[in-house]
This record gives sequence, structure tokens and C-alpha cells, in this order.
Amino acid sequence: MGPRCGMRTTKCQLLATSLCVMLLGLSIATLSTVTHYGLHFTLISNISLESNSYRFIHYAGCFARLELCEPLRGLPPCQTRKYIHMGAFYFGICLSMTLILAALLSSAATVRESQCLTAMGFFCFALAFCGLIPAACWRYMHSTEVEDSMMDVYDFVYEEVRRNSSSFRRHELTAIHEAFLCCGKHSPFGDMTNVEHKTCPSSIAGQDCLQEIRDFLRKHMDFISTLLGVTIGFMVYGMILTSFLWFSIHFSNNLDRKGKYILRER
Repeated sequence: MGPRCGMRTTKCQLLATSLCVMLLGLSIATLSTVTHYGLHFTLISNISLESNSYRFIHYAGCFARLELCEPLRGLPPCQTRKYIHMGAFYFGICLSMTLILAALLSSAATVRESQCLTAMGFFCFALAFCGLIPAACWRYMHSTEVEDSMMDVYDFVYEEVRRNSSSFRRHELTAIHEAFLCCGKHSPFGDMTNVEHKTCPSSIAGQDCLQEIRDFLRKHMDFISTLLGVTIGFMVYGMILTSFLWFSIHFSNNLDRKGKYILRER
């Protein structure tokens, strides 16, 4: 009764863990899509500046390390966007698919008590864990990289509009104000310059854009950090459960065969 009771408990926990992992995989896929195609992020990354460092970070994705962008910095901007952008997006999608596959394999292994499926589920959990650890390290080592880059881009566009009132730059600045629901930069004198009058819609109050961008990114990155931490915890727990289930199935099969004899007819 002891080994069977322990296996039954492990199977129930693994089924619950598989359900949570599947939900986490769908959440990562949704977050990757929102970060990739979201208005706030694409608006900044599409600004054609030679010094637009956020463009590289955006196309490296929130789940990729900054060092992966270095070999591509010498390429033309269009090729850099193409390769890094697609690679980072597919990285997030592949990570989510790995989590979903691990959940499905673990569920099937639990129902069928298959050692092969259990080993495959463990491998998927370990593979996702190896991908999440570098992402978490990048998140904490470069915690303000995205925030500083986006604010630098806004500062550049704002100063360009203030100096020469380019119609193209003015259109980009207006789009930023409409997306972030802000208007220009805070002035210590409290008055609005001609830039704010030309680029701020009348329905938007005088909110500091730098502060709005900072608040928006902090909420977004905090959500990413929470999602990474929870997912890593479930990966470790999934590897422990699949390991225990594999050994339980293995020793259970050996115990079932022990003491059984086959009588042959003479």
C-alpha cells in the first residue's frame, strides 16, 4: 500500500502541475505577442534613429540576453530588425510550446504510467528550465536597460521637433503622446512650449511623458519578473515529480513481477 499510495499522490500533484504549466505556456505566448506587436513597443522601436538602442532590445525580446544582439550590430538596420526580431519572437513562442508539450507529456505519462512518456516530460521541463535561467539573469542584470532606452528615444524625438519642427518627427511625437496618454516633458516653470501645443491632443492632460513611460515599463517588467519566477518554480517542481514518478513506475513493475512463476507443461 505504501508505494502505491505514494504513486497516487504523485500522479495527482503532477496532473495539477501540468495544468498550471499549460496555463503558464499560454501566458508566455500571449506576453510575447503583446510585447512584439503591442502599440507602445512597436511605436518606439519603429522610430528611425541610428542611435535607437531600444530597437535592438525590442528585437532581442524580453526573454533574450543582450549579448545575442552583438554579432548583428554591424548589419544594416533592416537586416538587423529582420533576424533579431524574428528570432526573439520565435524564442518566446518555442518556450511556450515547450511548456505546453511538457504539460501534455506529463499528463499522458500520469494516466498511462509510461516510463518513456515520463522521461520525455522530464526532458521538456529541463529544457524549459535551461531557457528560463538566462532570461531571468538578463532581467535582473539589465533591469533598467529597456526603460532608459525608450526614454532616450523619446528625448531625441522631442529635441528634434523642438529644434527644427520636422513634420515626420512631429507625427512620431504625436503618436507617442496619444499612445502613452501624456504630453511633453515636465517643465520646472510649469508652462507648455510650442512642442506640446503642436503635438499634444486637446483631450490629453499635461502628464509628463518620461514619467508615464517609466511607470508603464515598470509594471510590464514587474509582470515579466513574476511570470519568470513562477515558471521557474513550476519547472523545478515538475522535474522532481516526473523523476519520482519514473522511479515509482520502475520499482512498481519490478515488484509486480517478483514472486511470479510460469509453469511449463512437460
